[in-house]
Formats: sequence, C-alpha cells, structure tokens
Amino acid sequence: MRHRVYGKHLGRNKDQRKTLFKGLVYSLLSHGTIQTSEAKAKAIKGLVDRIINSAKENPKLPGHLVQSFVSDKALQKRLTDEVLPKLGTKSSGFTRMVRLGTRLGDQTTMVRMSLIGSEELKPISKDKVSREERVPRQRRGSLTAAQVPQVEKPRGTAKRKTKAKTK
Repeated sequence: MRHRVYGKHLGRNKDQRKTLFKGLVYSLLSHGTIQTSEAKAKAIKGLVDRIINSAKENPKLPGHLVQSFVSDKALQKRLTDEVLPKLGTKSSGFTRMVRLGTRLGDQTTMVRMSLIGSEELKPISKDKVSREERVPRQRRGSLTAAQVPQVEKPRGTAKRKTKAKTK
C-alpha cells in the first residue's frame, strides 16, 4: 500500500534522487530545455515551480531553496534578470512537456521539457581560453622536471639474491 508516500523514488535512494534533481533543474534553467524521461520530468515539474516562485518573492536575494539547487551566481542572475520577467504573474505552469516517443533501449517515454518563454534564451557559455594561453595545472607542492635533482646510481654493485634450495 502506498499510504502517505510522497513523490516518485525513481529507483534511487534519497541522496541519489536529490543529486539527480539538482542536475536536471540546473540543466533546465541554464539551457532552457532538456530531454529526459517522462517520469523524471514529472518528478521535477513541481520542484521547478517552487524554485521559480521562491525566486519571484525576492528577486534581489535568492532564498535558500534557490541557492540549494542553483549554486552558480551567473545562473541566479540570469534567473532573476531574463527568466522571471518572461513568466509574468503566473504562479505555476512554468514548464512545457512535449512527448518525443520512446527510447530504443528500454522503450521509456522520452519528453522535451522546456521553460515557457525559453525560446529566446541562449545557453550560458563559459569564457573559452585558447590552448596557448592556458596555464598548466600543477599539484600543490609538486616539483617540475627541471627542479628534480638528478641522482646517478652506480651500476653493477648490487649483488643478486637467490633462494637456497631446501630438501
């Protein structure tokens, strides 16, 4: 019996489910649209509505719910500057789901979930640095090949150890 069981478990434990939802919400808000299974889309639909309503209450200072799912400052700024004005005074229904058919591997119904008014949104791109301008990463406290002192080992002085035969 499913008495008082809230939400979909999606075959995952609590931590895995929370991580999955964070990733899906982050992708949806940053790209404007995602392609996922119908069960996952239905599971995050209400969560996206709550996050957007929480951001609408005080656009200047994002609440705990917004910060826990959208930790990127650039994405928080984009949410308040670009996404919220397009949504108007609605209190829910910020997402649209379009069925795409079934996935070949397991016949799961796939959907394209998008934010209403996300057609004009462009994905956030990070500043690209050319290969020549990159600074190679080093571990903390590690030495480069030029800094390692060269030690010459004398050859032929080591004796071979053999095991004696026992009867």
